Amino acid sequence: MDYVSALVPPVVMAVAFTALIVTIVKSQGGANKGKEDALIDAALARAEGVRQAPEGTGV
Repeated sequence: MDYVSALVPPVVMAVAFTALIVTIVKSQGGANKGKEDALIDAALARAEGVRQAPEGTGV
């Protein structure tokens, strides 16, 4: 029975890792992709605006 207790943790970790990868792959794209892309575009535009704003203030 020692071999069973030695094999259980790696098997559980392999199953959990596989489930994590499957979840990540399934969540890419689909109906939420447009919403995620819009959020990233808005954040990038906001960051670009903040970066350019101090140049013209003359402080």
